[in-house]
Amino acid sequence: MSSFRIRPRFKEELTQSVEEFKSVIAKALETTDEFSGLVSDHYCVIKIPTDQRHYWSPQLTLSIEEPLDEEKIIIRGLYGPKPSVWAIFFMSYAALGVLSLFAGVFGLSQIMLEKPAPILWVIPVMAAIAVILYLVAQGGQKVGAEQMFRIHHFYEDLMKHKIHIA
Repeated sequence: MSSFRIRPRFKEELTQSVEEFKSVIAKALETTDEFSGLVSDHYCVIKIPTDQRHYWSPQLTLSIEEPLDEEKIIIRGLYGPKPSVWAIFFMSYAALGVLSLFAGVFGLSQIMLEKPAPILWVIPVMAAIAVILYLVAQGGQKVGAEQMFRIHHFYEDLMKHKIHIA
């Protein structure tokens, strides 16, 4: 799992039914104290138990798709932080982008009117804040890396084959 990926993911085809896949995941989650989770109709989540969880703890979200060929299912896995952590970073990047856009539009209008535009200095400041946010996210990913590997190996052991992370 490369450190350049914000949210590592994978996609695989399995030759089992949705019900068989869900029962394997549910049975494994019931019999282990190492992980907790949720199994729904076309959605599963594998998490670290509450007593071991911290702010940067990852989780594996599995989406189950049934293509037209009913003998196979497609599993899409996504490793990432809790949705609330992801939302904070996403909203921060969106706010920085919108503020930079507004500063750029206002600053360029001031320049076109041949007036000084000191607000354009906000754009490099916003870019620096975005880089700092990215570095914080990378640091958080490093803090949760060991737990992500544990979840990954747990899932590989359940499926009895190696999973390639894209």
